Amino acid sequence: MKIKLNGKDTETPGKYTIADLLKMHALLGKPLVVELNGSIIKSGHYNDIRLSEGDVLEIVRLVGGG
Repeated sequence: MKIKLNGKDTETPGKYTIADLLKMHALLGKPLVVELNGSIIKSGHYNDIRLSEGDVLEIVRLVGGG
């Protein structure tokens, strides 16, 4: 299945959830913001939302510094 992840065309297995994708990229549990097709997704819903062909996903890692 093809999705757009952070501006790049990406191939993912079908039936993947947002949580599955984050696990695949070693990001699950890290401080981040996920936007799916223009909507911010709360972390409590990562396991519930399955990705579909053509979805546009933006993942922004939150980092601190000073």
